[in-house]
Amino acid sequence: MGRLFSGAGEIGFPPSFQYTVRMKIQRVSSYVVAVAAIFLMPWSAVQLRADDKSAGAPPIRVTVWDEQQPKQKPTYDNFLGNAIADHLRADGFEVKSVRLDDPEQGITDELLDRTDVLIWWGHVRNRDVKQEVGQRIVARIKAGKLSLIALHSAHWSWPFIEAMVERTKDDTAREAEASRAKGEKIQYFGPVLAKVNRTDLPTPRVEHKIDADGSPKMVVFLPRCIFPAWRADGAPGHLKTLLPDHPIAAGIPKAFDIAQTEMYDEPFHVPTPDAVIFEESWDKGEHFRSGCLWNVGKGQVFYFRPGHETYPVYKQEIPLKIVENATRYLATELKKK
Repeated sequence: MGRLFSGAGEIGFPPSFQYTVRMKIQRVSSYVVAVAAIFLMPWSAVQLRADDKSAGAPPIRVTVWDEQQPKQKPTYDNFLGNAIADHLRADGFEVKSVRLDDPEQGITDELLDRTDVLIWWGHVRNRDVKQEVGQRIVARIKAGKLSLIALHSAHWSWPFIEAMVERTKDDTAREAEASRAKGEKIQYFGPVLAKVNRTDLPTPRVEHKIDADGSPKMVVFLPRCIFPAWRADGAPGHLKTLLPDHPIAAGIPKAFDIAQTEMYDEPFHVPTPDAVIFEESWDKGEHFRSGCLWNVGKGQVFYFRPGHETYPVYKQEIPLKIVENATRYLATELKKK
């Protein structure tokens, strides 16, 4: 526990509270400095600053997709996805908010043409989304036209599953190049959309076998994108920032808590991430890779685990800041392609 000082003496506060206080102080300080600078600089410079937005780079275009189930309402009166969308709009992003019950399940080609980063919240209605929707999204990710942020239970959404399948196929092709030169075939199995037990073999995985005609083959078990245990008891999650220098972790404490969240426990059946930025643990001993980044073709996918629609996770400054950082980072990387 850290320390803060007040007129009453030294007081202890948790790191997450101190972070919120620091951020508010920084914002007030920045505002004071900006106002002072306006009065001190020449008028021509003031006019140039005012024109920067129109003369500079176009805004980052974001679409927030939310299944908008009724269980969100007691915590998010205008739904969880809209809470995230409102936060991003306030920070200067160009944001469109859509839902499962919109035409074409909220995902039209015209919308995707105007989207740099797609943020996806899905939970109890994941299977109501057509697999073809996920495939269209991932085709754009692979082509470098779109990047994806999957939140919490969106690990079992079609956009995330299809992205992990494509990443597995890319990994397999690279690893199997020498074997395939010898005539080894590749056979894909799955993904199987079912719960896993702790004794189940991990996915994705590769098994080398002999086909009925005597030829060698690689059997690739595609990722199931699930884990063996979860618990929605609202216990606090303790997060560590493993890569503090990564842009997604900019301004995020090295350790912080989320007061109420759902627990997920490893192993997470996904391809090995290119970066694990945040790790989460619980007092009963569980742990999870809670902030993972993958390259998928020319695009990227970021998965951020904390959540559950009955807990106010996305009303809190640190999770919202992580989503904001990830959105800006993914869009910036996309424009480099």
